[in-house]
Amino acid sequence: MKTLNVGMIGYGFMGRAHSNAFRKVNNFFPLDRQIVLKAACGRDAAKTKSFADTWGYEAIECDWKKLINRDDIDLIDIAAPNNVHAEIAIAAAKAGKMVMCEKPLAMNADEAKTMVKAVEKAKVPNMVWYNYRRIPAVTLAKQLIDEGKLGKIFHYRAKFLQDWTISADVPQGGPGTWRLDVSVAGSGVTGDLLAHCIDTALWLNGGIDKVSAMTETFVKERKHALSGKTQKVGIDDASAFLARFSNGSLATFEATRYARGHKALYTFEINGENASIFWDLHDLHRLQYFDHRDAGYVRGWRSIHVSDGDHPYMKNWWVPGLQIGYEHSFVHQVADFVQGLSDGKPASPTFRDGLATDFVTDAVLKSAKTQKWENVKKA
Repeated sequence: MKTLNVGMIGYGFMGRAHSNAFRKVNNFFPLDRQIVLKAACGRDAAKTKSFADTWGYEAIECDWKKLINRDDIDLIDIAAPNNVHAEIAIAAAKAGKMVMCEKPLAMNADEAKTMVKAVEKAKVPNMVWYNYRRIPAVTLAKQLIDEGKLGKIFHYRAKFLQDWTISADVPQGGPGTWRLDVSVAGSGVTGDLLAHCIDTALWLNGGIDKVSAMTETFVKERKHALSGKTQKVGIDDASAFLARFSNGSLATFEATRYARGHKALYTFEINGENASIFWDLHDLHRLQYFDHRDAGYVRGWRSIHVSDGDHPYMKNWWVPGLQIGYEHSFVHQVADFVQGLSDGKPASPTFRDGLATDFVTDAVLKSAKTQKWENVKKA
């Protein structure tokens, strides 16, 4: 069996999620490559060593440039903050490495375009970690739409709600709260939470033509975790927008970190001419489905328990009736990426797909400033 040697950059939450996926994938999926956790990279040597020991990496590096230049690394996985995605990905592509990158792809679409150009020029396999596509119930929703079960789509609505930044005492910047620092994150919930909603929507329902948005920053100033100085907050705490899809359907999207009582409530609903579907991350193994073509006396919403062997990915796991969870979506993403290498068919979302999402988030942020409808560029 061939090996696929992974170099991981970053040891935070996403570094753990990705590492778990790389460790598990060969146990459950019949791939022709054995994943090897070759080296982990981070600026803090002690923390990087602890991370590497926990997850089984053979070595560590504290300079990502050294990691990229190693001959024994095939794949660079970027699980670091947004502001370093572009520099690392471009350098990795030039070095001939495969690249997987956390979402959003870049700080903005212009930066994302340079990343797309680099990986396509180098012809290296690439992927963005929009993992929600690979939750079996969401993949089943895609299957139902592609089979024409819903008919013509009229409406798409999505929301992603959290509550962890309500307190004004939460700092911006630093390892735990870099997502509140605009110089590191690029934007707030638009690029963090709504990017997930947008990627799923583009995959399920096609391109978005135009948007009309509003954003709000509720806490205007926060102390910086590194300097201790109080600084203006540049990210959006809440974002909501209307959208028109290329297929004529209408959409609403909402994301906030100020929805008390919600830690990670991500839902979407799609209404078509014949049927509707609804999915909730808190009940991720179920897909709610309504089909108007059912006989009237049994017509109603049904809850599909997505755990059978004929459901997406589930034949690789347990017996029917036993569900899987959030972490398995990352395993599926690795499995599809590796299978794509074998088949010569790149698995999505590629960097170009990630650029399409960044074009939408850019248009959302622009619309919030101009208070006008803004057209979305095409990747």
